[in-house]
Amino acid sequence: MSEKQHILVIDDEPDIRELLYITISRMGYQCTTASDVKEAKEALQKGVFDLCLTDMKLPDGTGIEIIEYIQHAAPMLPVAMITAYGSVETATDAMKAGAFDYVSKPIELEKLRSLISVALKQGQTDEQLAPLDNSPNLIGQTPAIKKLQVQIGKLAKSQAPVFINGESGSGKELVARMIHAKSNRYDGPFIAVNCGAIPSELVESEFFGHEKGAFTGAVDKKPGLFRSANQGTLFLDEVADLPLQMQVKLLRAIQEKAIRSIGGTEEVPIDVRILSASHKNLPDEIAESRFREDLYYRINVIELNVPSLRQRKEDIIPLAKHILEKLSERYESPLVALSEAAIDRLLSYAFPGNVRELENILERAFTMTDHTLIEADDLLLRTDGQQTLSSDTPNSTEQGAESSSFVPENAFGDIEGYLGDLEIRILNSALEKTRWNKTAAAELLGISFRAMRYKLKKYEIE
Repeated sequence: MSEKQHILVIDDEPDIRELLYITISRMGYQCTTASDVKEAKEALQKGVFDLCLTDMKLPDGTGIEIIEYIQHAAPMLPVAMITAYGSVETATDAMKAGAFDYVSKPIELEKLRSLISVALKQGQTDEQLAPLDNSPNLIGQTPAIKKLQVQIGKLAKSQAPVFINGESGSGKELVARMIHAKSNRYDGPFIAVNCGAIPSELVESEFFGHEKGAFTGAVDKKPGLFRSANQGTLFLDEVADLPLQMQVKLLRAIQEKAIRSIGGTEEVPIDVRILSASHKNLPDEIAESRFREDLYYRINVIELNVPSLRQRKEDIIPLAKHILEKLSERYESPLVALSEAAIDRLLSYAFPGNVRELENILERAFTMTDHTLIEADDLLLRTDGQQTLSSDTPNSTEQGAESSSFVPENAFGDIEGYLGDLEIRILNSALEKTRWNKTAAAELLGISFRAMRYKLKKYEIE
């Protein structure tokens, strides 16, 4: 029989210590209590623990001191802070210092049990929590990427809300998926939502769900994004696009760790980690009264910056080779390489659309060439100074965003469906005229056989 996991409780209130001791013991864990910093350090020196729960205010110090001590003495030990009710600043300070999570007084036992279960799972070894081989990963060896990978590893061990900052197309969602995949939530759901794509009148229902008959059109019960992400991670992309009224409700859900569906009568506890991102400058949005400052400090407990592709130029070619390998696998096609001239062209390009633009450029070249070598002209890159790297090319995220004339994300989203339908009709017509001879249909349309095969697979035309 395995040894019981051991939890250290630090609180100067005897009633709180007794409540926690009884709760933890009934959960089947061993519990040791301490009433101040001195007793806690002595306990940590004598015993091995799997979790520490500490109050913020102690007779001879603070919970922050406990966190800092554990960071050096037992860095793998997760620490959760017990804070006064409504003390948002305290909770934020604790998580910035390295706390795994927090629980507010008066302590709700259901939330406490959930926190303990998640924290003890975090204490498992990396081997026990090893994500699947197909988990997301960053490609590159530049110092900027290596630093980002280290930061992701550290943040994966916390429950702190993280704001992922970076230009459009730089890989913010990939970073969020990596944090989730490396965390103890890796086997739970990862739900990504583009906040700007939800109509304002539906946003509350999308986030919190609704009961059947709660409003006109609510013919069925809907769980909502928070419930769908329970025990997992909710990634709020373009969070700055949320209506102000919804920002208030999101703030409360994060603080209380509970939600109420539209038409519901009771609040339901939720265990969701919040990651968010935006290409907008949130301080500027706050100054213009378009984003709530209190919500900003709740979602931006820790800020993580994703470098633009311009800031890691040495990663362009390894990324390009990786993308071409994936395209060959996807479309069951021979591997396509880049000529020296194509490599030089890519290295001189500014990539205002970052990694997403690189993917689009290579997929276009891959599908349009009949050869196994992509030449510089196949890339169809602009050659004017505005889109190529030079000594004047900005290196910061903000400067890059300002100097780029790249078409904004989703600018053509409304017509993509129409164009797709039109292309399907053209493909079907060509195939019918050639009695479904794919080579002849490609010649009729004036495209390569590779492009024909790509489009048939893309639209699932058999």
